[in-house]
Amino acid sequence: MPPLVSLAGRTIVVTGAGQGIGQAITGLALELGANVVALDLNAATLEAALAPLPQERVLGVVGSVVDAELAARSVEQAVARFGAVHGLVNNAGITRPAMIDKMTAQQWQEVIDVHLTGAFYWTQAVGRHMLARVKGGDASGGSIINISSDAGRKGSIGQINYAAAKAGMLGMTMTAAREWGRFNIRSNAICFGLVETPMTEVVRSEKFRDTMLAQIPMGRWAQPDEVVKTVCFLLSDAASYITGQNLAVNGGFHITL
Repeated sequence: MPPLVSLAGRTIVVTGAGQGIGQAITGLALELGANVVALDLNAATLEAALAPLPQERVLGVVGSVVDAELAARSVEQAVARFGAVHGLVNNAGITRPAMIDKMTAQQWQEVIDVHLTGAFYWTQAVGRHMLARVKGGDASGGSIINISSDAGRKGSIGQINYAAAKAGMLGMTMTAAREWGRFNIRSNAICFGLVETPMTEVVRSEKFRDTMLAQIPMGRWAQPDEVVKTVCFLLSDAASYITGQNLAVNGGFHITL
């Protein structure tokens, strides 16, 4: 029997691939047989993350997700090297915390740009390629995964910019699913709770630790290598009839119908 989850022969674009969840997605996708186009803003971080990986199956791209031309150019490079792009994970993210009355316009815009506008640019660039490929006779379609957050479903004190961006990603996910479903291009979102990564160091600090853990029924932080299994599942044919969904991977941090 073939493995339930396989990405053999697929090419997956991962943004924010230099560390944390993005690095873990890249590693697991490669283990499952994929080629990976790995984007990160920090060249040194990306180089270190990609160094131990099979270089013939990885294409590193340094730059900002908020660069529509880079997105289009990266898809072209991926097609030239690997033949096609079959998946996208919009994972890049930043935080600029401040209470609503103290937040600057710059703090607001930087987070909206990276999470929401950046995800749009890459969805558009990859989606255009997928549409052209399907209309050219390739029925394999594709899969787009937006890494959202429970903050986008329940709010987050001190992070109105982040919560708004993550909520916007849910709307973008559902819209892409409705527009592109007939082309076998699937679009789903994943809401993580608290994953042990550099970006969550503050909320996992001693000051907030007990309060946050008390809200998680499983009583612990998630590890990157366990949450990214769901990402690769949604990228694979094992999820061939799943689109427009928001899947929570959060240890019960936010439970709803």
